[in-house]
Amino acid sequence: AFFEWVLGPAEKFTSEPVFIYGVSGDVKKTVSGISTPLDREVEGRFQDFLKEVVGVLPSLNDHLPLWSTWSNFGSDIHSETIIKMADLAKQAGFKGLEIDAGWAQNRNSELGNWASNSRPDGSKFRNFSTTANYIKNKGLKLGLWVSDYRDPQLAPDFKALPDAAALPHVYREGGLAMSFTSPWKYYFANDILYLHDLYGVTYFKQDLTAIKYGDISAHHESRTHKESLLRGLRGLLESESYLIERAPDVVNQISHEIYWGTPGVPCDLAALKSVRAFHIPPNDYSGVGHPKKRYHPDLGLSPDSLRQKLLDGCLNARQRLYEYRGLPLNAIEYYAAASFNFNGSLTKDVQQRQVCSWLMGAPHVFAGDLSSLTSENLAHYKTCFDIVDELNEKYGIYHFFQFSGVPAPTDTDWHWWGKLNKQGLGAVVVLRGRQGQSTRSINIPWVSPTEHYQVYARFSKANLGIYTGRQLINGELKVSLSAYGQEILELSTP
Repeated sequence: AFFEWVLGPAEKFTSEPVFIYGVSGDVKKTVSGISTPLDREVEGRFQDFLKEVVGVLPSLNDHLPLWSTWSNFGSDIHSETIIKMADLAKQAGFKGLEIDAGWAQNRNSELGNWASNSRPDGSKFRNFSTTANYIKNKGLKLGLWVSDYRDPQLAPDFKALPDAAALPHVYREGGLAMSFTSPWKYYFANDILYLHDLYGVTYFKQDLTAIKYGDISAHHESRTHKESLLRGLRGLLESESYLIERAPDVVNQISHEIYWGTPGVPCDLAALKSVRAFHIPPNDYSGVGHPKKRYHPDLGLSPDSLRQKLLDGCLNARQRLYEYRGLPLNAIEYYAAASFNFNGSLTKDVQQRQVCSWLMGAPHVFAGDLSSLTSENLAHYKTCFDIVDELNEKYGIYHFFQFSGVPAPTDTDWHWWGKLNKQGLGAVVVLRGRQGQSTRSINIPWVSPTEHYQVYARFSKANLGIYTGRQLINGELKVSLSAYGQEILELSTP
């Protein structure tokens, strides 16, 4: 329906690798749900198959949790703002700071840097190296937003490659879409390498749509519109592989927009063979108030309404990540947990729920005005992030996930999932919705029945005892939570 390849005399074509995946086995009823052979398989051997056979890139998660400037700031950013946010991000325990759209040159600055040419805007950043070094000296990984649109008057791309724009021309707020079917794909990757080498940037959010419109021109290789779509996707992923080969420490995240289109297609394995992170649609601004206005005490917002939206955003994240549970979830990025507080809208319980919800994979993007946070908010984020960081250091919890045999995500009743390694050690994340009993039996189907496990509740700091694996599988562990409560259970060797 989308692609074709036109062959001339003596030409050859090699398709993308394709595999057909099938499973067999029993559907098993547990004390809380149904365990299907498909879910059991994708939690285990399938992940090894993706790494060893398909060649999915290993994820780099040393920049997580990451805070982004986009929510509440939009393109209205400058050096003083970034320095202030870096101070607060460090206090809150973030490990990375991504400067989103607005940092680069543009003839029409009020529109942000949709027409980015990957050079800093001197009116906002008198010395971008100073700003970048300040962030890195805080111990934060530095990230930047980049796009595949270029200003035809400012960008040096057109001097080097006059025919590099996609045809027919596609404009977005003054920027012209460039072609991944042309040699420009290497210019694009080299631009990113330049930013990596000059400023020490190790995370790149690559954004905006161009490929889905096609690219057919006498200057380019495609003979038909459908062929140009396939060449465009191939060219993008080729440029990403080129980038990773030359800068293995880079986290090259691609958005659903640059990869195919809005609202996007499901993340697939072709992308994860070339990129370390994939941004899934749609963007979520639940709980940030106005997504392009900074915090001000006179915003006139309802704290109770914002708090409910923050809770809704947490459920949205869990449901979206759950849909992708056959893929390596620590590579799947959902935007974003709202780090925004208006008159008490962001409570400690909501902060814990955010961390737990995004921990369905790994604690990817948080975004909001950090200046709205109280000192208690900042300290509690750090407490939560320290917990998950410690668990990841000990057990590698970001790289594991189990959903078989337990309830699916809900905000009505209880549900839980595992972040256990192959020894059955790690974390089990438990959430209660607005209803359900205050105490619930929790079954953990993913442990060894013959082993013993120490269970410790990290948020409440409670030792829940030593259990055999068989007891945990049978649901003999009981957990108490208030409405909209959550807990991270650590399973360790006694």
